Amino acid sequence: MLKQLQFFLLLGTLFIIFFIIVHWDDVSDGTFYLHVASSSPALPTNMMSSGHWISEDSFLWKESSGSVKPNITTYLKHDQGPHNLTKPVMQSSPTHLELRQAHRRHLIRQLCSADSSFSFPGKLKTFDQIPSKALDHLIVDDHHGVIYCFVPKVACTNWKRVMIVLSQNLKAPDGAPYLDPLDIPSALSHNATLHLTFNKFWRLFGRFSRPLMHNKLKNYTKFLFVRDPFVRLISAFRNKFALPNEDFYRQFGSVMLHHYANISKPPDSAQEAFAAGIRLSFTHFIKYLLDPKTEEEKPFNEHWQQMYRLCHPCQIEYDFVGKLETLDEDTDHLLKILGLENQVRFPPGYRNKTAANWERDWFRNISVADRRELYNLYEADFRLFGYDKPETLLDE
Repeated sequence: MLKQLQFFLLLGTLFIIFFIIVHWDDVSDGTFYLHVASSSPALPTNMMSSGHWISEDSFLWKESSGSVKPNITTYLKHDQGPHNLTKPVMQSSPTHLELRQAHRRHLIRQLCSADSSFSFPGKLKTFDQIPSKALDHLIVDDHHGVIYCFVPKVACTNWKRVMIVLSQNLKAPDGAPYLDPLDIPSALSHNATLHLTFNKFWRLFGRFSRPLMHNKLKNYTKFLFVRDPFVRLISAFRNKFALPNEDFYRQFGSVMLHHYANISKPPDSAQEAFAAGIRLSFTHFIKYLLDPKTEEEKPFNEHWQQMYRLCHPCQIEYDFVGKLETLDEDTDHLLKILGLENQVRFPPGYRNKTAANWERDWFRNISVADRRELYNLYEADFRLFGYDKPETLLDE
């Protein structure tokens, strides 16, 4: 009797071990799948490598109408950066914010594809062909597994403040880390020493820098914020030239006055120029951008360099694409996705923001020919990030 009991006990133990081995993948990560009868196609198994987003591959796209129709069930992938915790979650109806993100990412991937007829400089480069100095806008937060590509004139001051709070790389006067982004002076937020960027990896990690970048790009959540390209140019001009800015006047303003305003000897300082009633116009600024000699001498300044050249969306598959036009919604959505909505508060928007409906006034003195040439210069930004071609400006 005792031997029979031992035999059945051993047999039961072996059965349990066998069951665990067979179902190990499901047991180890706590995943449970509900099998739902549906006429929709089966969901693809290739989920996104990082991020908390609904995989765009799980949507049915209607390319002709531009609308998006979700499948009955979609899966959300939760990945807290380096912790790599994965849990598929059933969701019957994606929200408009999730659909918005899926559409924005899909558009970029579509235009960056080698099959797309749309061509622009650098489109088919690989990530390793991008020089490190061109990766200086990618800020890394290892603690939360986040990579942010900042674009000047697209709320980057406040996002840099948020990144400083998350990294805790800066202490307040009382010696404690900053907890509220608004407590960080705006000038300090742009201090390059406070941000770990990909450009610094070579100095820190030498020959291991590129493999390390690839690892972080694969496993971290990557995001950027963009803006209507023409409105961004207006904002850059207002900020750097409409008011006396000595650094930008010396580097760029005096040069523009000399070449495009026919002032043979511009004043030495912005204060002197303003006192003498000498102002750089938006027309001069546009002439400077359109002059081929400008980039022959050196690349565009980051405040008017094309956004795709700063963030390389064809080489880096971003998990989240925010827009300044939908800043409040996108910011709340992103912080919730990151699980940081209770840890950090994004600073509220400011009132003196350049508005899109100002374009007609600002471009009034720009010839139609120059407007069209300017659009060609920034067309990749318009199309990659889903901004309509400004037909009314280009056809007048």
